Amino acid sequence: MNANAAISVAEAQARILAHLPSDRPVETVPLARALGRTLARDIVSKRTQPPAAVSAMDGYAVRAADLGSLPARLKQIGESAAGHGFSGSLGLGETVRIFTGAPVPEGADAILIQEDARVEAGSIEPLRGVAAGQFIRPAGLDFNAGDALLRAGTRLGPAAIALAAAMNHAELQVARRPRVGILATGDELVLPGSAPGPHQIVASNGFAITALVEWAGGEAFDLGVAPDDLSALESAIRAAIAAECDVLATTGGASVGDHDLIRPALAMAGMELSFWRIALRPGAPLLHGRIGRTAILGLPGNPVSAIVGGVLFLAPLVRALSGDPLAASDRSEAAILGAPLRANDRRQDYLRAKLEAGGDGPPVATPFESQDSSLLSVLAKAQCLVIRPPHALAAKAGDGCRILRLPGAAV
Repeated sequence: MNANAAISVAEAQARILAHLPSDRPVETVPLARALGRTLARDIVSKRTQPPAAVSAMDGYAVRAADLGSLPARLKQIGESAAGHGFSGSLGLGETVRIFTGAPVPEGADAILIQEDARVEAGSIEPLRGVAAGQFIRPAGLDFNAGDALLRAGTRLGPAAIALAAAMNHAELQVARRPRVGILATGDELVLPGSAPGPHQIVASNGFAITALVEWAGGEAFDLGVAPDDLSALESAIRAAIAAECDVLATTGGASVGDHDLIRPALAMAGMELSFWRIALRPGAPLLHGRIGRTAILGLPGNPVSAIVGGVLFLAPLVRALSGDPLAASDRSEAAILGAPLRANDRRQDYLRAKLEAGGDGPPVATPFESQDSSLLSVLAKAQCLVIRPPHALAAKAGDGCRILRLPGAAV
């Protein structure tokens, strides 16, 4: 296997997700802190929901047979409310006032909604008949005790957390969030809020990659900015490994210039190289390897290239380390081109584009006119990336395409 050859995006993604450790750490978290976490164990319900038959409407609990012949009059013998059920039993010609979610009294087999009853002192007159079971939610309608309703690998959103709570779980076992160290490199970088010198630029990559890691479910650690010095870089890399980071993501210095020192510094620290060039635009100089249990991902220094590379390679890696069984799945979707495109060359292209609703059909993706990889302002306006395979033929507006939505984009 030639680590120096430019490989396809698909092969790079496959290599990055290969040989992941199978013994991911598990931790227990309170339900209130479980949002976005990935279940490490199946969750089995501790109770039946609803635990007994309950009313689906406000009205009157009745025996359907008592309403078989109208007119009729039923004697009200009590009330059943949520949390305060009626303890007695319905007999012939009797009814109980009942509210939504309240337990259905023994002897009742239907609910007469309140709009269909004429109320007099101590009794009601049904205005229409009911069928047995009408407006009753039987015990176990939603789930039963012992049902495994949430499986390991589930990314916990609001609905899943609500379900876990209803199943009577106060804590959940989840995969520990992957620890991702982020190391920016370059003598030219200064932090936001500084006064840059005439040959310096403000560092943005660390903030973008931190946000991307956290969006994907990881725990980001800012390792600061390392200068273009081989010894300093090696020391920073060894410190990240000693901190037991699951992933070390670097930005900058991954190309072949005299000041691109990440690859030799990583080699000095013991990295086993997997690849360092991808047939990709933007972001071809992107490396991957391992130092012990730590995965190494060297992203380009160009902010647009770093973010695109992070979306394509780092985010799936973080999701995989979080226990997501769908981390390697294709997240692209169909769209319609809103503008013509020229034929593509040998690299897979990811064009920054705005995305608009397409009526009853797929959304419309219109690439921005300027695709220069230095334009962070263009990327910030984009909702998606239009994927152009290697050697794709020229396309016209209205043709189909594949897109990858950017984090936070909504259309």
